[in-house]
Amino acid sequence: MKKTFLALLAVFSLCATAQVTVIHNVNGYTPTKSQAVTRFSSLVIKDGKVVKTSEKDLSEQYPNAIKFNGEGKTLLPGLIDAHGHIIGLGNNLLTLDVRGSSSIAEIGKRLTAYAKTHKGAWIIGRGWDQTLWPGGQFPTAADLDKYVKDKPVMLTRVDGHAIWVNTKAMELANISSATQTPEGGEIIKLSTGQPSGIFIDKAEELVRRQVPTLSQEQVNLALDKAAEHLLSLGITSAHDTGIDHTTWQVYQARAKQRTMPLRVYAMLSASSPKLGEMLGAGIIKDTQDQLSIRSVKIYADGALGSRGAALIGDYHDRKGHRGLMLENQSTLESLIVQSIRHGYSAHTHAIGDRANRIVLDAYKNVFTKVGGRLLRNRIEHAQIVHPDDIPRFKTLDIIPSMQPVHATSDMHMAEKRLDDKQLRGAYAWQTFLKQGSRVAAGSDFPVELANPFHGLHAAITRQDHQNLPEQGWRPAEKLTKVQALRAFTLDAAYSAFQEYKLGSLEQGKWADFILIDQDYFTVNDDVIDDIQVEQTWIAGELKYQR
Repeated sequence: MKKTFLALLAVFSLCATAQVTVIHNVNGYTPTKSQAVTRFSSLVIKDGKVVKTSEKDLSEQYPNAIKFNGEGKTLLPGLIDAHGHIIGLGNNLLTLDVRGSSSIAEIGKRLTAYAKTHKGAWIIGRGWDQTLWPGGQFPTAADLDKYVKDKPVMLTRVDGHAIWVNTKAMELANISSATQTPEGGEIIKLSTGQPSGIFIDKAEELVRRQVPTLSQEQVNLALDKAAEHLLSLGITSAHDTGIDHTTWQVYQARAKQRTMPLRVYAMLSASSPKLGEMLGAGIIKDTQDQLSIRSVKIYADGALGSRGAALIGDYHDRKGHRGLMLENQSTLESLIVQSIRHGYSAHTHAIGDRANRIVLDAYKNVFTKVGGRLLRNRIEHAQIVHPDDIPRFKTLDIIPSMQPVHATSDMHMAEKRLDDKQLRGAYAWQTFLKQGSRVAAGSDFPVELANPFHGLHAAITRQDHQNLPEQGWRPAEKLTKVQALRAFTLDAAYSAFQEYKLGSLEQGKWADFILIDQDYFTVNDDVIDDIQVEQTWIAGELKYQR
């Protein structure tokens, strides 16, 4: 199989410079700007871009073209993940992965095995979720000390909004009962008043500042590792939410060398101390549309799983607690203004209903004072929105950038954290679409698995991988197959100012597409998450073959 792939790659890497390439005998579908889905059996490509599609076999009309027989397989536009963390995913694939662990003991087993061969100064990992364990309580440093106590350990929660560290890590960070909790964060304490080893949101920095930063070499390695994985899943373009200065430098160097492994729309991290320097360099965009940097990622609140999402009312399972605002409204407005004045869009993380309301208020004030409303600003996640605030997304031209898999992975936890009234505007994709908003869909990898067919399945069924609950969770918000595909293609492209370049296989656009093993439009909804990607192409070049 590997030899076959290399041979095909050698042939089809010529496609971008070949006069014409014809992909024929395919079961092709593409969304279009007119909202309709067009079917075709032939795709004609020249210099990496779409010349035309046709229901007829066009292979004979181009006798000198490079021809590829699709063997009747279903062809879709390359999928776009509108919210992920590329370098985080790459690092996850290269470090300790504790995702899906059902107990502290299971994590301890993985940690012990990993520590035996690990050479670095710190052991870093990610993926734990205490809601999956018996009792559902936060773990402690002592729980990690049982397995590793002579080397600092830092394990990030699956959502990225809490860390769990051992005693050695707290000692290196000089953390004690006297350590002050930073605003916008929480240090979980033991009954003795000592820090437990769990640090939420901005409290994470008390420990993170001790961890060595990634070098450019490590960022390059993580980029390639992540891209290899994403291409295998049919993702040809990913929106990287919140890059640091080192990643900013690496991305530009790779784009200049024409070695970006997939298309990247990157957002600058508002928390970077070098944000001003990066904004001052202006909008970054290359002629091949491999890289676009024209937005800033801002954080308003935390996550629901760690009770950091900022709510209007109390958490149902923690009375008196309403989550954490990571920035106040004044600071949010200052960051939005800073972004807009440099021609950058402002994309703000907001999960709880209070955070979403405050962020919408911030956008409204900024638009009134300095403008910027047409910059396709986004709210990332928009998970729990008060029903009164949903129409404001449309009136303020704010794009809801949402991740369908969050609904199906969060549903049981969300029903514990929130009451039914608080859930009325939760994960409300169909409501957003009905009012005319465009939903840009993603996965939030590595918080969730990156597989976009999991996201499509969740969007269409609102069920987990066991196809439960039977009718779907809050089924009124289900999407149709056409709506879901648009959210992962054209509408995701729109949210990045790329709808005339990417997101569909229309004339003049880049020929980014995938071949899959089942017909997405005719297969039963309950098996959409089982669809496998056979091939992934970018700009008419074969980049992955199963």
